[in-house]
Amino acid sequence: MKFVSTRDNKNIVTFKEAILNCMPSDGGLYVPCDGEDLRNWILYADENTSFANLAGTLTSGLINREFSPLICEAIATRAFTFEPKVKKLDENLFLLELYHGPTGTFKDFGTSYLASALETILQYTEEKSILLDATTGELGACMAAALRGKTRVKSVLLYPKGKIRGIEESDLVWNGGNIYPIEVDGTEADCHNMVRKFFQDRELVKKYHLTLGNTANIGRLLPQAFFYTFAFTRIKNQVSGGIYYTMSTGNYGNLISGLYGWQLALPVNGFIMPTTNNLKLDARGNVQVLDSFVPLEKRTPADPADPSNLERLEHIFKENSLMLGSFVYPADVTAKDTEDACKELFVKYGVYADEETSAAYAAAKIRKDISDDEDNAIVIIAREAPELDEMFLRHNLGESPAKSETVTRSMKSVKIDRPAISPDDTSHITSVLNSLNLRRMF
Repeated sequence: MKFVSTRDNKNIVTFKEAILNCMPSDGGLYVPCDGEDLRNWILYADENTSFANLAGTLTSGLINREFSPLICEAIATRAFTFEPKVKKLDENLFLLELYHGPTGTFKDFGTSYLASALETILQYTEEKSILLDATTGELGACMAAALRGKTRVKSVLLYPKGKIRGIEESDLVWNGGNIYPIEVDGTEADCHNMVRKFFQDRELVKKYHLTLGNTANIGRLLPQAFFYTFAFTRIKNQVSGGIYYTMSTGNYGNLISGLYGWQLALPVNGFIMPTTNNLKLDARGNVQVLDSFVPLEKRTPADPADPSNLERLEHIFKENSLMLGSFVYPADVTAKDTEDACKELFVKYGVYADEETSAAYAAAKIRKDISDDEDNAIVIIAREAPELDEMFLRHNLGESPAKSETVTRSMKSVKIDRPAISPDDTSHITSVLNSLNLRRMF
Protein backbone atom coordinates (compact mmCIF):
# COMPACT_ATOMS: atom_id res chain seq x y z
CA MET A 1 0.00 0.00 0.00
CA LYS A 2 1.17 3.48 -0.88
CA PHE A 3 0.01 6.75 0.65
CA VAL A 4 -0.99 9.97 -1.07
CA SER A 5 -1.52 13.55 0.07
CA THR A 6 -5.08 14.86 0.23
CA ARG A 7 -3.86 18.00 -1.59
CA ASP A 8 -1.81 16.47 -4.42
CA ASN A 9 -2.59 13.12 -6.03
CA LYS A 10 0.96 13.01 -7.43
CA ASN A 11 2.53 13.16 -3.97
CA ILE A 12 2.69 9.41 -3.35
CA VAL A 13 4.96 7.93 -0.66
CA THR A 14 5.73 4.66 1.10
CA PHE A 15 4.52 3.72 4.59
CA LYS A 16 7.96 4.48 5.98
CA GLU A 17 7.98 7.95 4.42
CA ALA A 18 4.40 8.63 5.55
CA ILE A 19 5.15 7.97 9.23
CA LEU A 20 8.66 9.44 9.38
CA ASN A 21 7.81 12.64 7.49
CA CYS A 22 4.12 12.73 8.28
CA MET A 23 3.15 16.23 7.09
CA PRO A 24 3.20 16.59 3.28
CA SER A 25 4.88 19.77 2.03
CA ASP A 26 1.72 20.63 0.05
CA GLY A 27 -0.27 21.20 3.26
CA GLY A 28 -2.39 18.06 3.12
CA LEU A 29 -2.55 14.82 5.09
CA TYR A 30 -1.43 11.38 4.01
CA VAL A 31 -4.15 8.83 3.26
CA PRO A 32 -4.12 5.31 1.77
CA CYS A 33 -3.56 5.58 -1.96
CA ASP A 34 -4.42 2.16 -3.35
CA GLY A 35 -7.11 0.04 -1.72
CA GLU A 36 -6.21 -3.49 -0.68
CA ASP A 37 -8.81 -6.25 -0.62
CA LEU A 38 -8.15 -8.06 2.65
CA ARG A 39 -11.45 -9.93 2.65
CA ASN A 40 -9.83 -13.36 2.90
CA TRP A 41 -7.56 -12.20 5.72
CA ILE A 42 -10.51 -10.74 7.60
CA LEU A 43 -12.94 -13.61 7.12
CA TYR A 44 -10.30 -16.19 8.10
CA ALA A 45 -9.87 -14.68 11.59
CA ASP A 46 -12.24 -15.75 14.36
CA GLU A 47 -12.88 -15.25 18.07
CA ASN A 48 -9.69 -17.18 18.89
CA THR A 49 -7.47 -14.78 16.93
CA SER A 50 -5.65 -12.42 19.27
CA PHE A 51 -5.58 -8.72 18.55
CA ALA A 52 -1.80 -8.82 18.08
CA ASN A 53 -2.04 -11.66 15.55
CA LEU A 54 -4.87 -9.92 13.74
CA ALA A 55 -2.91 -6.66 13.61
CA GLY A 56 0.17 -8.50 12.34
CA THR A 57 -1.83 -10.20 9.59
CA LEU A 58 -3.49 -6.97 8.47
CA THR A 59 -0.19 -5.07 8.62
CA SER A 60 1.38 -7.68 6.38
CA GLY A 61 -1.57 -7.45 4.01
CA LEU A 62 -1.20 -3.68 3.84
CA ILE A 63 2.55 -3.12 3.51
CA ASN A 64 3.93 -6.49 2.39
CA ARG A 65 5.34 -4.93 -0.78
CA GLU A 66 7.51 -2.68 1.38
CA PHE A 67 8.39 -4.87 4.36
CA SER A 68 8.67 -8.59 4.91
CA PRO A 69 6.00 -10.52 6.86
CA LEU A 70 8.59 -10.87 9.63
CA ILE A 71 8.87 -7.10 10.07
CA CYS A 72 5.10 -6.66 9.87
CA GLU A 73 4.56 -9.31 12.53
CA ALA A 74 7.23 -7.74 14.73
CA ILE A 75 5.53 -4.34 14.57
CA ALA A 76 2.22 -5.75 15.80
CA THR A 77 3.43 -8.24 18.39
CA ARG A 78 5.72 -5.67 20.01
CA ALA A 79 2.93 -3.09 20.03
CA PHE A 80 0.03 -5.09 21.41
CA THR A 81 0.52 -6.84 24.72
CA PHE A 82 -3.08 -5.75 25.41
CA GLU A 83 -6.30 -5.90 23.41
CA PRO A 84 -9.86 -4.57 23.28
CA LYS A 85 -12.83 -6.39 24.79
CA VAL A 86 -16.23 -7.02 23.20
CA LYS A 87 -19.24 -7.51 25.49
CA LYS A 88 -22.67 -8.64 24.41
CA LEU A 89 -25.31 -6.48 26.09
CA ASP A 90 -28.43 -7.67 24.28
CA GLU A 91 -29.43 -9.86 21.36
CA ASN A 92 -28.04 -7.39 18.82
CA LEU A 93 -26.27 -4.85 21.00
CA PHE A 94 -22.55 -5.03 21.75
CA LEU A 95 -19.99 -2.88 23.56
CA LEU A 96 -16.44 -2.53 22.19
CA GLU A 97 -14.18 -1.44 25.06
CA LEU A 98 -10.99 0.26 23.89
CA TYR A 99 -9.62 1.24 27.28
CA HIS A 100 -7.76 -1.86 28.39
CA GLY A 101 -4.31 -0.58 27.49
CA PRO A 102 -1.59 0.90 29.74
CA THR A 103 -3.36 4.23 30.40
CA GLY A 104 -7.08 3.50 30.04
CA THR A 105 -7.70 5.20 26.68
CA PHE A 106 -8.09 4.11 23.06
CA LYS A 107 -5.05 6.23 22.21
CA ASP A 108 -2.86 3.51 23.70
CA PHE A 109 -3.43 1.40 20.59
CA GLY A 110 -2.42 4.04 18.07
CA THR A 111 0.59 5.36 19.99
CA SER A 112 1.86 1.86 20.76
CA TYR A 113 1.59 0.79 17.12
CA LEU A 114 3.23 3.98 15.83
CA ALA A 115 6.10 3.68 18.33
CA SER A 116 6.60 0.02 17.42
CA ALA A 117 6.48 0.74 13.68
CA LEU A 118 9.00 3.56 14.01
CA GLU A 119 11.35 1.56 16.22
CA THR A 120 11.21 -1.57 14.08
CA ILE A 121 11.75 0.26 10.79
CA LEU A 122 14.49 2.51 12.20
CA GLN A 123 16.40 -0.49 13.55
CA TYR A 124 16.65 -1.87 10.03
CA THR A 125 17.59 1.47 8.46
CA GLU A 126 19.82 2.61 11.35
CA GLU A 127 18.02 5.95 11.50
CA LYS A 128 16.36 7.85 14.35
CA SER A 129 13.27 9.96 14.91
CA ILE A 130 11.92 12.53 17.37
CA LEU A 131 8.22 12.92 18.06
CA LEU A 132 7.30 16.55 18.79
CA ASP A 133 3.82 17.04 20.25
CA ALA A 134 1.71 19.23 22.50
CA THR A 135 -0.26 17.59 25.31
CA THR A 136 -2.38 18.39 28.32
CA GLY A 137 -1.61 15.01 29.87
CA GLU A 138 -3.31 12.11 28.08
CA LEU A 139 -1.05 11.88 25.03
CA GLY A 140 2.00 12.22 27.25
CA ALA A 141 0.97 9.27 29.41
CA CYS A 142 0.29 7.16 26.29
CA MET A 143 3.59 8.16 24.72
CA ALA A 144 5.55 7.31 27.84
CA ALA A 145 4.05 3.82 27.94
CA ALA A 146 4.56 3.30 24.20
CA LEU A 147 8.23 4.34 24.16
CA ARG A 148 9.48 2.30 27.10
CA GLY A 149 12.34 0.13 25.98
CA LYS A 150 12.71 1.86 22.61
CA THR A 151 16.21 2.89 21.52
CA ARG A 152 15.74 4.88 18.31
CA VAL A 153 12.71 7.08 19.09
CA LYS A 154 12.40 9.98 21.51
CA SER A 155 9.44 12.21 22.36
CA VAL A 156 9.56 15.93 23.13
CA LEU A 157 6.31 16.96 24.82
CA LEU A 158 5.23 20.57 25.23
CA TYR A 159 2.65 21.02 27.96
CA PRO A 160 0.97 23.92 29.81
CA LYS A 161 2.18 24.55 33.31
CA GLY A 162 1.19 21.73 35.67
CA LYS A 163 -0.49 19.64 32.97
CA ILE A 164 1.78 16.60 32.74
CA ARG A 165 0.84 13.21 34.15
CA GLY A 166 1.30 9.47 33.85
CA ILE A 167 5.07 9.65 33.31
CA GLU A 168 7.51 7.79 35.53
CA GLU A 169 10.93 9.05 36.58
CA SER A 170 12.57 6.34 34.47
CA ASP A 171 10.74 7.66 31.36
CA LEU A 172 12.63 10.96 31.42
CA VAL A 173 15.51 11.38 28.99
CA TRP A 174 17.90 12.59 31.69
CA ASN A 175 17.20 9.35 33.57
CA GLY A 176 17.81 7.16 30.53
CA GLY A 177 14.23 7.17 29.18
CA ASN A 178 12.67 8.48 25.99
CA ILE A 179 10.46 11.39 27.11
CA TYR A 180 11.67 14.99 27.26
CA PRO A 181 8.84 17.09 28.73
CA ILE A 182 9.04 20.87 28.39
CA GLU A 183 6.73 22.95 30.57
CA VAL A 184 5.38 26.08 28.89
CA ASP A 185 4.28 29.08 30.92
CA GLY A 186 1.14 29.46 28.84
CA THR A 187 -1.93 27.71 27.49
CA GLU A 188 -2.55 24.60 25.42
CA ALA A 189 -2.96 26.89 22.41
CA ASP A 190 0.53 28.30 23.05
CA CYS A 191 1.95 24.77 23.00
CA HIS A 192 0.15 24.02 19.75
CA ASN A 193 1.54 27.19 18.19
CA MET A 194 5.08 26.19 19.12
CA VAL A 195 4.65 22.80 17.44
CA ARG A 196 3.25 24.51 14.34
CA LYS A 197 6.29 26.80 14.09
CA PHE A 198 8.65 23.85 13.92
CA PHE A 199 6.64 21.93 11.36
CA GLN A 200 6.32 25.00 9.16
CA ASP A 201 10.10 24.90 8.74
CA ARG A 202 10.82 21.92 6.46
CA GLU A 203 14.56 22.23 7.07
CA LEU A 204 14.12 21.84 10.83
CA VAL A 205 11.83 18.84 10.32
CA LYS A 206 14.49 17.22 8.16
CA LYS A 207 17.43 18.20 10.39
CA TYR A 208 15.93 16.81 13.59
CA HIS A 209 14.01 13.89 12.01
CA LEU A 210 10.76 15.27 13.43
CA THR A 211 7.43 13.53 13.22
CA LEU A 212 4.16 13.56 15.20
CA GLY A 213 2.46 11.23 17.64
CA ASN A 214 -1.08 12.53 17.06
CA THR A 215 -3.49 11.45 14.31
CA ALA A 216 -1.98 13.82 11.76
CA ASN A 217 0.42 10.89 11.45
CA ILE A 218 -1.24 8.13 9.42
CA GLY A 219 0.77 5.59 11.42
CA ARG A 220 -1.15 6.62 14.52
CA LEU A 221 -4.52 6.55 12.72
CA LEU A 222 -4.33 3.45 10.53
CA PRO A 223 -4.12 0.84 13.33
CA GLN A 224 -7.45 2.06 14.69
CA ALA A 225 -9.00 0.30 11.69
CA PHE A 226 -8.04 -2.94 13.44
CA PHE A 227 -10.65 -2.21 16.15
CA TYR A 228 -13.48 -2.92 13.75
CA THR A 229 -11.99 -6.11 12.36
CA PHE A 230 -11.43 -7.35 15.92
CA ALA A 231 -15.06 -6.62 16.83
CA PHE A 232 -16.22 -8.38 13.66
CA THR A 233 -14.31 -11.55 14.54
CA ARG A 234 -16.02 -11.62 17.94
CA ILE A 235 -19.60 -11.10 16.78
CA LYS A 236 -19.80 -12.44 13.21
CA ASN A 237 -21.20 -15.80 14.32
CA GLN A 238 -23.84 -14.09 16.46
CA VAL A 239 -25.18 -11.64 13.87
CA SER A 240 -27.27 -12.41 10.82
CA GLY A 241 -27.89 -8.86 9.56
CA GLY A 242 -25.93 -5.66 9.09
CA ILE A 243 -23.40 -4.23 11.53
CA TYR A 244 -23.41 -0.57 12.55
CA TYR A 245 -20.86 1.11 14.80
CA THR A 246 -21.83 4.07 16.95
CA MET A 247 -19.20 6.36 18.44
CA SER A 248 -18.36 9.84 19.67
CA THR A 249 -16.76 12.05 17.06
CA GLY A 250 -13.59 13.36 18.72
CA ASN A 251 -11.36 14.57 15.89
CA TYR A 252 -13.10 12.05 13.57
CA GLY A 253 -10.15 9.64 13.76
CA ASN A 254 -12.21 6.60 14.73
CA LEU A 255 -14.72 7.34 11.98
CA ILE A 256 -11.98 7.62 9.36
CA SER A 257 -10.23 4.46 10.53
CA GLY A 258 -13.55 2.61 10.43
CA LEU A 259 -14.06 3.75 6.85
CA TYR A 260 -10.55 2.55 6.02
CA GLY A 261 -11.61 -0.82 7.39
CA TRP A 262 -14.61 -0.73 5.05
CA GLN A 263 -12.31 0.08 2.12
CA LEU A 264 -10.27 -3.00 2.99
CA ALA A 265 -13.44 -5.13 2.56
CA LEU A 266 -14.50 -5.32 6.20
CA PRO A 267 -18.24 -6.09 6.37
CA VAL A 268 -19.82 -2.95 7.85
CA ASN A 269 -23.08 -1.15 7.07
CA GLY A 270 -22.49 2.25 8.60
CA PHE A 271 -21.21 4.56 11.33
CA ILE A 272 -23.48 6.51 13.66
CA MET A 273 -22.39 9.52 15.71
CA PRO A 274 -23.63 12.76 17.26
CA THR A 275 -23.59 15.75 14.93
CA THR A 276 -20.93 18.43 15.35
CA ASN A 277 -20.50 21.97 14.05
CA ASN A 278 -18.63 20.55 11.04
CA LEU A 279 -20.47 17.27 10.40
CA LYS A 280 -24.24 17.54 10.47
CA LEU A 281 -27.51 17.05 8.61
CA ASP A 282 -29.04 19.70 6.37
CA ALA A 283 -32.77 20.50 6.24
CA ARG A 284 -33.37 17.55 3.89
CA GLY A 285 -31.51 15.09 6.07
CA ASN A 286 -28.40 14.93 3.89
CA VAL A 287 -24.95 14.72 5.47
CA GLN A 288 -22.95 17.94 5.32
CA VAL A 289 -19.22 18.40 5.83
CA LEU A 290 -19.01 22.17 6.19
CA ASP A 291 -15.30 22.30 5.36
CA SER A 292 -16.19 21.05 1.87
CA PHE A 293 -17.61 24.45 0.97
CA VAL A 294 -14.03 25.80 0.93
CA PRO A 295 -11.88 24.50 -1.98
CA LEU A 296 -8.68 22.74 -0.93
CA GLU A 297 -6.51 25.31 -2.67
CA LYS A 298 -8.01 28.09 -0.53
CA ARG A 299 -7.54 26.36 2.81
CA THR A 300 -4.73 26.81 5.29
CA PRO A 301 -2.35 23.84 5.61
CA ALA A 302 -3.47 20.88 7.72
CA ASP A 303 -2.75 21.47 11.39
CA PRO A 304 0.14 19.34 12.72
CA ALA A 305 -0.57 20.26 16.34
CA ASP A 306 -4.34 19.84 16.58
CA PRO A 307 -5.46 17.81 13.57
CA SER A 308 -8.98 17.30 12.27
CA ASN A 309 -9.55 14.28 10.04
CA LEU A 310 -12.45 15.77 8.08
CA GLU A 311 -10.17 16.34 5.09
CA ARG A 312 -9.50 12.60 5.08
CA LEU A 313 -13.25 11.99 5.18
CA GLU A 314 -13.71 14.23 2.14
CA HIS A 315 -10.96 12.34 0.33
CA ILE A 316 -12.68 8.98 0.83
CA PHE A 317 -15.86 10.20 -0.87
CA LYS A 318 -14.38 12.73 -3.28
CA GLU A 319 -15.40 10.66 -6.33
CA ASN A 320 -18.97 10.29 -5.13
CA SER A 321 -20.05 12.62 -2.34
CA LEU A 322 -23.55 11.11 -2.29
CA MET A 323 -22.05 7.86 -0.93
CA LEU A 324 -21.18 9.69 2.28
CA GLY A 325 -24.83 9.52 3.34
CA SER A 326 -24.83 5.76 2.83
CA PHE A 327 -22.16 5.11 5.46
CA VAL A 328 -22.13 8.06 7.87
CA TYR A 329 -25.25 8.75 9.94
CA PRO A 330 -25.13 11.81 12.20
CA ALA A 331 -27.78 12.33 14.88
CA ASP A 332 -28.74 15.47 16.79
CA VAL A 333 -28.10 14.42 20.40
CA THR A 334 -29.08 16.68 23.30
CA ALA A 335 -27.62 16.73 26.80
CA LYS A 336 -30.81 15.09 28.06
CA ASP A 337 -30.54 12.35 25.42
CA THR A 338 -27.01 11.66 26.64
CA GLU A 339 -27.98 11.56 30.31
CA ASP A 340 -30.96 9.29 29.61
CA ALA A 341 -28.72 6.95 27.61
CA CYS A 342 -26.23 6.80 30.48
CA LYS A 343 -28.97 5.78 32.89
CA GLU A 344 -30.43 3.21 30.50
CA LEU A 345 -27.07 1.55 29.92
CA PHE A 346 -26.57 1.26 33.67
CA VAL A 347 -30.09 0.09 34.61
CA LYS A 348 -30.56 -2.36 31.72
CA TYR A 349 -27.03 -3.64 31.26
CA GLY A 350 -25.00 -2.68 34.31
CA VAL A 351 -22.66 -0.57 32.17
CA TYR A 352 -20.91 2.53 33.47
CA ALA A 353 -20.82 4.75 30.37
CA ASP A 354 -18.90 8.00 30.25
CA GLU A 355 -20.40 11.03 28.49
CA GLU A 356 -18.94 10.16 25.07
CA THR A 357 -20.12 6.54 25.19
CA SER A 358 -23.55 7.62 26.42
CA ALA A 359 -23.85 10.11 23.55
CA ALA A 360 -22.89 7.37 21.08
CA TYR A 361 -25.65 5.11 22.44
CA ALA A 362 -28.12 8.00 22.32
CA ALA A 363 -27.20 8.62 18.67
CA ALA A 364 -27.92 4.97 17.81
CA LYS A 365 -31.32 5.17 19.49
CA ILE A 366 -32.16 8.32 17.54
CA ARG A 367 -31.04 6.85 14.20
CA LYS A 368 -33.23 3.77 14.38
CA ASP A 369 -34.41 4.78 10.93
CA ILE A 370 -31.31 3.09 9.52
CA SER A 371 -30.54 0.41 12.08
CA ASP A 372 -33.94 -0.69 13.40
CA ASP A 373 -34.08 -4.19 11.96
CA GLU A 374 -34.30 -7.21 14.22
CA ASP A 375 -31.31 -8.77 12.43
CA ASN A 376 -29.05 -5.70 12.52
CA ALA A 377 -26.41 -5.29 15.22
CA ILE A 378 -25.18 -2.13 16.92
CA VAL A 379 -21.66 -1.95 18.35
CA ILE A 380 -21.14 0.89 20.84
CA ILE A 381 -17.55 2.11 20.94
CA ALA A 382 -16.30 3.01 24.42
CA ARG A 383 -13.06 4.94 23.95
CA GLU A 384 -12.15 5.84 27.53
CA ALA A 385 -12.26 4.08 30.89
CA PRO A 386 -15.54 5.22 32.50
CA GLU A 387 -13.90 6.25 35.76
CA LEU A 388 -12.10 9.01 33.87
CA ASP A 389 -15.49 10.75 33.69
CA GLU A 390 -16.34 10.46 37.36
CA MET A 391 -18.30 13.73 37.64
CA PHE A 392 -20.64 12.83 34.76
CA LEU A 393 -21.33 9.37 36.22
CA ARG A 394 -21.96 10.67 39.73
CA HIS A 395 -24.30 13.33 38.37
CA ASN A 396 -26.40 10.77 36.50
CA LEU A 397 -26.00 7.57 38.52
CA GLY A 398 -24.97 8.76 41.95
CA GLU A 399 -21.87 6.58 41.78
CA SER A 400 -18.78 5.84 39.74
CA PRO A 401 -16.59 2.73 39.49
CA ALA A 402 -13.40 2.64 41.52
CA LYS A 403 -10.34 3.78 39.61
CA SER A 404 -8.29 0.87 38.29
CA GLU A 405 -4.58 0.69 38.98
CA THR A 406 -3.98 1.53 35.32
CA VAL A 407 -6.06 4.70 35.42
CA THR A 408 -4.69 5.75 38.81
CA ARG A 409 -1.15 5.47 37.47
CA SER A 410 -1.96 7.36 34.27
CA MET A 411 -3.64 10.18 36.22
CA LYS A 412 -0.76 10.65 38.64
CA SER A 413 0.66 14.16 38.38
CA VAL A 414 4.34 14.57 37.66
CA LYS A 415 6.52 17.40 38.86
CA ILE A 416 9.34 18.17 36.47
CA ASP A 417 12.08 19.96 38.36
CA ARG A 418 12.96 22.31 35.51
CA PRO A 419 11.89 25.90 34.86
CA ALA A 420 8.96 26.59 32.54
CA ILE A 421 9.77 28.34 29.28
CA SER A 422 8.06 31.30 27.64
CA PRO A 423 5.66 30.56 24.74
CA ASP A 424 8.08 32.55 22.55
CA ASP A 425 11.16 30.56 23.56
CA THR A 426 11.61 28.24 20.58
CA SER A 427 15.38 28.43 21.07
CA HIS A 428 15.09 26.25 24.16
CA ILE A 429 13.25 23.60 22.18
CA THR A 430 15.94 23.79 19.49
CA SER A 431 18.64 23.23 22.11
CA VAL A 432 16.74 20.19 23.41
CA LEU A 433 16.48 18.78 19.88
CA ASN A 434 20.20 19.36 19.40
CA SER A 435 21.00 17.55 22.65
CA LEU A 436 18.87 14.57 21.62
CA ASN A 437 20.61 14.37 18.25
CA LEU A 438 23.99 14.29 19.95
CA ARG A 439 23.18 11.64 22.55
CA ARG A 440 25.29 8.54 21.93
CA MET A 441 22.59 6.17 23.12
CA PHE A 442 20.30 7.63 20.46
